[in-house]
Amino acid sequence: MTSSACTPPRADLVLPCLDEAQALPWVLARVPAGWRPIVVDNGSTDGSAEIARSLGATVVHESRRGFGAACHAGLLAARADLVCFCDCDASMDPGLLAAMAVRVAAGEADLLLGRRRPQGRGAWPVHARAGNLALARMLHRRTGLRLHDLGPMRVARREALLGLELTDRRSGYPLQMVVRAADAGWRVAETDVPYLSRSGRSKVTGTWRGTWQAVRDMRTVLAEPPGARSGPTEGARA
Repeated sequence: MTSSACTPPRADLVLPCLDEAQALPWVLARVPAGWRPIVVDNGSTDGSAEIARSLGATVVHESRRGFGAACHAGLLAARADLVCFCDCDASMDPGLLAAMAVRVAAGEADLLLGRRRPQGRGAWPVHARAGNLALARMLHRRTGLRLHDLGPMRVARREALLGLELTDRRSGYPLQMVVRAADAGWRVAETDVPYLSRSGRSKVTGTWRGTWQAVRDMRTVLAEPPGARSGPTEGARA
């Protein structure tokens, strides 16, 4: 594990994982020193869980398929005051979370998101970028927040996150976190992070089926009135 230029507060890092054997060594080598990486295996068949365990990560198995299911299982397994989230596909450097955690610990924000800045051609497909921009605009209409990205890299306090009572267990989980945080009066901010070409194909925007499912999940989240609570939305592939 690497160290940061500044000494970040202790944090648990949730890494949802579905067949990321190729990316895991790179990702885990960049986790800030002293942090606990929690790799949530969501049904991998390529040995991802074994590789993560051999590299010192805590491995949690989540049998329900879905990005939100994996993220929430990691949140429930976390014990540190601060919890961070990052994709496990080598598209983002988890070492960047150290500085983000310092800002949240200092009270600059209650939820800090990494705004993805693509590095090189192919890092972020045009259709995915356009969809994200449209989503940010819909989020502004729904909550008043002016964000540019709803990316997966983020930091917040564990108890506060649990208090949001997040219910989506598919692609809408990251959006629901932001929507409910805004409804609760949280200070939500973003900071630029480099976005690299991912290892392997995306399980969401890499397929038409995944893209359609993500759009449907997110529309459901945006239609949720302030203060609403519903049962878990489950059953989609991460």
